[in-house]
Amino acid sequence: MLILKLLVIPGFLLLISLAGKRWGPSVAGWLSGLPVVVGPILLFLALEQGEVFAAQSATAALSAMFAMIAFCVTYAQVAQRAGWPLALLISLSVWAAVAVVLSLIPTSLVFSVCAAATALLAAPYLFPSVQPVLNGPAPKSDKLLLRMVAGALLTLVVTLLASTVGDRWSGLLAVFPVLGSVMAVFSQQTRGPAFTAALLRATATGMYSFAAFCLVLALTLPTLGMNAFVLGVAVSVAMLGVTKRLLARPVGSPTTDTGGTAIKR
Repeated sequence: MLILKLLVIPGFLLLISLAGKRWGPSVAGWLSGLPVVVGPILLFLALEQGEVFAAQSATAALSAMFAMIAFCVTYAQVAQRAGWPLALLISLSVWAAVAVVLSLIPTSLVFSVCAAATALLAAPYLFPSVQPVLNGPAPKSDKLLLRMVAGALLTLVVTLLASTVGDRWSGLLAVFPVLGSVMAVFSQQTRGPAFTAALLRATATGMYSFAAFCLVLALTLPTLGMNAFVLGVAVSVAMLGVTKRLLARPVGSPTTDTGGTAIKR
């Protein structure tokens, strides 16, 4: 599992970074909705703590979508007015505050579905309207190695904490914005706040895939056992394909993707 933690997240960060260079922030953010962080964490919890524990954690993780969307919206908004240290501090504080509130609410799959659905449906209307993201010279350094190291370290810390704090906080911590933090900070440093806002908006769209994965695990882990992860991944990938259409119809002001094609934001 240690090797998995050290390789999966940095490798995925590399792929997302390359996707951002090739197809722009919308595709990069959309791909980050895949459950590459929560999946290994919940798998680890199922192996170590049992399938019922992991199912309860998946239910909590589903409700934590609200905190994750709050992080994305807050960072995107603050980044338009301030540098990355303040944007990261405020957005992580918002995530923590929402997570604490969620931890005080009794675990309920119905509540988790409602919280996730509310956040996902409201998200497109909460992101800032940004100036067009146009093609331009690639930055001298995307700091890919630093991104990968930061992702690995964050994943190790979150996984360690998630295995020691009970099923509720395990699920909430599984949705700690590991990818979001790393991608947002380095994108703002190298590509600017407009690119970062577009990235995080697409991340919120990709979260439908994440939510589908958590819902499948919450419903099927107690009965299907470890096979639930196979089903969860399949549904998650299918949902990612469905949400691809949403990338072409974001809400906001007119802008342009990195390929120079006019789209509606």
